[in-house]
Amino acid sequence: MRSYELMMVISPELAEEEVSATVERVQRFISERGGEVTKLDHWGRRRLAYPIKRFTEGHYVLAQFRLDGSAVRELNRSLEVSEPVLRHLVVRTDEDEEE
Repeated sequence: MRSYELMMVISPELAEEEVSATVERVQRFISERGGEVTKLDHWGRRRLAYPIKRFTEGHYVLAQFRLDGSAVRELNRSLEVSEPVLRHLVVRTDEDEEE
């Protein structure tokens, strides 16, 4: 398993409970595939640097997790079609364990 970082911008139209539900779905996705979320930060609602899908604000969520590479591709595909997620980026971090 490798370490990754995920940044999501979630639609500002959602209530706080719906944002939490979206984050919970991502956490469940990771844990169901044998991974673990090591850190989760909700930065709150912030102004975007430029409009995304006509929105000027969004809920920022940063997650650090460990997961296999094939499952990360699945996660990417899942987030691409997720309606509430305006943008996301998954990057590999240097905290990988020696195999």
